[in-house]
Amino acid sequence: MICEAVMNKRSVGSIYEQLAAEQLINMGYSVLACNYRNRFGEIDIIAKDGDTICFCEVKYRRDNGCGRALEAVGYSKQKKIISVARYYLMTHGLNEWTPCRFDVIAVDDDEVTVLKNAFEGCQ
Repeated sequence: MICEAVMNKRSVGSIYEQLAAEQLINMGYSVLACNYRNRFGEIDIIAKDGDTICFCEVKYRRDNGCGRALEAVGYSKQKKIISVARYYLMTHGLNEWTPCRFDVIAVDDDEVTVLKNAFEGCQ
């Protein structure tokens, strides 16, 4: 793997987001967008699992000193992701009845774990 010490945070994040996207594809998801941005913020991956739109936050931890990756999406980050997701739905001709969920994809030491319905925010 590329030496993380010489890479900036964004490039390191891109590597792990790519691993996460590949894991979703292997699980049968369709990836709709990566690094989707709007005026409310950014969502790492937007994917489709069957009929459900999945808004995915990717988290990586080199070690567990600051907690595991799955624990890294706090309440304020959740609120921001929900705002971005609502705007995405509205601007893509979808409505509040569109099945959706919020997943967290954790990369801990190259192990990729998908936590479905990590937090609430959609119908």
